Amino acid sequence: MPLSLVGFNYKHTPLALREVLNIPSARLPALLDEVRQACALDELMVLSTCNRVEFYFSAAEGEQASQSILAWMKRGFSGWEGEIERRAVILHDQPAVTHLFRVACSLESMVIGEPQILGQVKESFQIARQQRTVGPYLTGLMQKVFQAAKRVRSETGIARFPVSVSYMAVELAGKIFERLDDKTVMVIGAGDMAELVVAHLKRKGVRKLVITNRTFSNAVALAERVQGSAVPFEEMAGQLAASDIVIASTGAQGHVVDKEMARQAAKSRKGNPIFFIDIAVPRDISPEVGSLSNVYCYDIDALQTAASANLKERESESGKAQAIIDDEMRSFHNAGRARLAVPVIRALREQFNETGNLALEKTFKRLSHLSEPEREAMRALVRSLTNKLLHLPSTRLREMEAEGDGGLFSEALVGLFGLNPDAMDIPAARSGTGNAGEAQGEGSAVENSGEGTVENSVLANVVQFRIPAKP
Repeated sequence: MPLSLVGFNYKHTPLALREVLNIPSARLPALLDEVRQACALDELMVLSTCNRVEFYFSAAEGEQASQSILAWMKRGFSGWEGEIERRAVILHDQPAVTHLFRVACSLESMVIGEPQILGQVKESFQIARQQRTVGPYLTGLMQKVFQAAKRVRSETGIARFPVSVSYMAVELAGKIFERLDDKTVMVIGAGDMAELVVAHLKRKGVRKLVITNRTFSNAVALAERVQGSAVPFEEMAGQLAASDIVIASTGAQGHVVDKEMARQAAKSRKGNPIFFIDIAVPRDISPEVGSLSNVYCYDIDALQTAASANLKERESESGKAQAIIDDEMRSFHNAGRARLAVPVIRALREQFNETGNLALEKTFKRLSHLSEPEREAMRALVRSLTNKLLHLPSTRLREMEAEGDGGLFSEALVGLFGLNPDAMDIPAARSGTGNAGEAQGEGSAVENSGEGTVENSVLANVVQFRIPAKP
């Protein structure tokens, strides 16, 4: 089953549209159900971060499903229809799979090597699992994706330096001022991203650190951990005037700092500049703030310039990471191809068993004197012979499918024996899904059938049969 993607990311989509499309975690479960049903998707996972909103899905008609998703988005975001059409990234099959691997391994991040994205991908997948909008295909694929991401972090130097959006925000603050140890920095927010910002600020030597948050107890807890101070959210406007740098990172759906608040703060500072760094999506700080005198405002897209300086340092490590991704994708597709042989093998076994059972029934009519234990012994003998005859062809066919050469042989078997594998109830095999052990399971049924023990007991009973002479 092929993978498809409809996505919007920081490379192709401006921040204004990304914050409109941003999907809060609380809304994601209902949205998964709605989109899957509205667009007739087999499986669906949605990833929404500050830098991307991406729909990963499988459907019988990937292109048609992609257009359905775009149409659904246009209905939901009136006034943005043209931008949605123009900015959407649509990928199918291998390019979509490659993109998913690269995103989870942080090769598509604004800051290559940043660690947060893997956790965000895992959370998105977990929500989709809980909503049951993913099935065997995406589940098997995501196992390989996570395995690749783990290898990239452990086998390459891509995560050698503590880079992230929060890190780049603090680096930007360091570039704005020659020194930070004598500056007052206010952090708006007390979540994971804010905590990372605070940790980087402390390493940069910041001494005066003020934390504010809508939930004051969270601000107090974070301030205590970093030897800072906390102010109630209601007093934030007054604290702005005392701050040289303000870094905002909340989950609010509207601006927490507007133009008038910034104007009053700048006026109170009597010509001393104030710098706002907004790393939230949707933005916490109104874009109009940057138009004020002695007020400078940087949003998350402004960090791209600083982040690009790190790209050269990581180019060699990115190449190593891509090699790992290629290896894991190869493994996934090889396992998928091997599973394509399963319906043919099962159809062949079904036909052999049916033929054997018909022959047995004819024999039983001639041997009407046989007891039920004797009949069962003959059935076991036929099953054992069927397993022995099909063991090697089954194994070889799976091996050839994994190597990419099995299609012709599968078609030959279907034609020679008049098989109808599509009529069998094997959805995982038809879609090339399930786990890697599924394909092996078919072989195990043949190999571990207890042939020797059954065969010996069968032969012991067969010698007692008396075939009556023809009249």
